Amino acid sequence: MRNEIKEYEAVQAAAEKFVRSVAEGDSTYAKSLFTEDAVLFGMLDGVLERGSIEQFYRNVDTVGAGDRFKARIDVVAVEETVAVVRVLEEGWGGRIDFTDFLLLLKLDGEWRCVAKAYNQNSDTIKR
Repeated sequence: MRNEIKEYEAVQAAAEKFVRSVAEGDSTYAKSLFTEDAVLFGMLDGVLERGSIEQFYRNVDTVGAGDRFKARIDVVAVEETVAVVRVLEEGWGGRIDFTDFLLLLKLDGEWRCVAKAYNQNSDTIKR
């Protein structure tokens, strides 16, 4: 069953916490989005990152987004208690473009992220 548009808006509002943290270089907002046991997977400059979402928090808190940073949120799917969001990032840290996929669950009436998987665009990999 497709959800009502208000549910898509709620998912987008949740994902905006992720973007705000990245844009401001402050993981505080993202910490209210991700569950404590959330995981991340992706390649950063050719090195596999996997495990606890704490690595994402460290990255956000130590690397500023930069003046050229831009982001776009696409709510890909909302199916009652699960949602998928794609976030396009350009210019993080002044040089990196990412495509993030966030997997959210509706827990106790609130959309929370349980996993983040990402791709670093190949033309932004530091070799």
